[in-house]
Amino acid sequence: MTEATLHFPIAEYQRRIAKTRKAMQARGLDLILVSDPSNMEWLTGYNGWSFYVHQAVLLGLEGEPVWWGRGMDANGARRTAFMGHDNIAGYPDHYVQSTERHPMEHLSRLIADRGWKDALIGLEMDNYWFSAKAHTTLLKAFKPNNLQDATGLVNWQRSVKSDLEVGFIRRAAKIVDAMHARVFELVEPGLPKNVLVAEIQKQSILGADGNWGDYAAFVPMAPSGMDATAPHLTWDDRPFNNNEGTFFELGGCYRRYHAPLSRTVYLGKPPQKFLEAEKAVSEATQAGLDACKPGITCGEVAEAFFGTLQKRGFEKDSRAGYSVGLSYPPDWGERTMSLRPGDKITVEKDTRSFVAMGATGSQTKVPFETQTLSAIEALATVGGLNTGTADPTGVFVFRNEPAEVANSVLGRRDLKGDQRMVYVLDLTQPTGMFEARDFLIRDGDTVYVTEAPFVQWTKTLSAISGSTTAANNIATTGQ
Repeated sequence: MTEATLHFPIAEYQRRIAKTRKAMQARGLDLILVSDPSNMEWLTGYNGWSFYVHQAVLLGLEGEPVWWGRGMDANGARRTAFMGHDNIAGYPDHYVQSTERHPMEHLSRLIADRGWKDALIGLEMDNYWFSAKAHTTLLKAFKPNNLQDATGLVNWQRSVKSDLEVGFIRRAAKIVDAMHARVFELVEPGLPKNVLVAEIQKQSILGADGNWGDYAAFVPMAPSGMDATAPHLTWDDRPFNNNEGTFFELGGCYRRYHAPLSRTVYLGKPPQKFLEAEKAVSEATQAGLDACKPGITCGEVAEAFFGTLQKRGFEKDSRAGYSVGLSYPPDWGERTMSLRPGDKITVEKDTRSFVAMGATGSQTKVPFETQTLSAIEALATVGGLNTGTADPTGVFVFRNEPAEVANSVLGRRDLKGDQRMVYVLDLTQPTGMFEARDFLIRDGDTVYVTEAPFVQWTKTLSAISGSTTAANNIATTGQ
């Protein structure tokens, strides 16, 4: 039993891991070494300011992930990651920033001890947290051809957000709205810029609508005048000036999920060009949003945006947008999709489904309408239980589970490969409705509702007597 404080159900992490393993198998990988802290948290829940030293999550094709990092941060993993303590491994502090030894030497031995010495290993080669020295150290311990570039493999699995993740992003959006409201309330000529940024940062941590704010992966950008032609300047102590524009690129953050938003303030009467640009950007943004439909590529969305902008007489030589979500410094982007002409990433329609059978309102194959779907929601989708025939003590969910899930559920360690599992929900129990609400249905599940014992008895008697009516009359007589 984990002692960690988790912000998503275990089933959510299991879904993410299963999705990632499918991508690993498609690449022929036995193991991935995940060093991006955003990917580490997405897979395990681990959250700590420890990404300035070497750390990683090891994900194989079976079993729990393994957290590996600095020894003093292992307790942080025990407090935030879902795995058992035997899958949390720390290295001694004499490896930290040493010129005599490297943490990857310790990791190499751990990988070998866990049975992955000859595995095909995927590395996140092109990210901020995996160094050239880390790579050369691993090359000394493993066959070079066994170390493959798996940059972005986990990032792409994160692209489509669950409803729970979207909920976190919406909370972050409320926070960034509050941050901009604070800007509009306080900004004025003569106010030192650092004073306003201090208030912005204060609001970002106070949060909004009862939701506290986390630290963002990006600091506030607030360049004014000609400095605003350079998009990534931060702030200083110079005062705001009249008849000058400043753009504020800010990000709300809730439990590491981000909602960035950039707005421009002009102190004084805006020039006509400013007003024309405002109208052009608003129209172009709406055109891009209108183009977002299943089957449309990111490039086509970008073309709708840039085409509208050009009609208004404006040019933009950088991308129109990119994917955001869970992130750590120094960047809140996911480094996957970009809205720019020629990008072939397609906005896909969700193809997941489950099958409903038995004493339900309808018996059919049902597509997912949301990213996550509870058992209660699944039953509601097909019209609920049949009030005349259903047995609320017998709602079954049939599923193929990964071995580690099956072992965990059954209290075993010997199962290998996918296992056929049946989960039983009893809606008559005091906690039954809550359990059904929290139980997540997955792609390919079969939900079967049994018939009440009375109905089964009626069918048996009907088979004997040849008359369902007679059975019903007997039942009525006996009441």
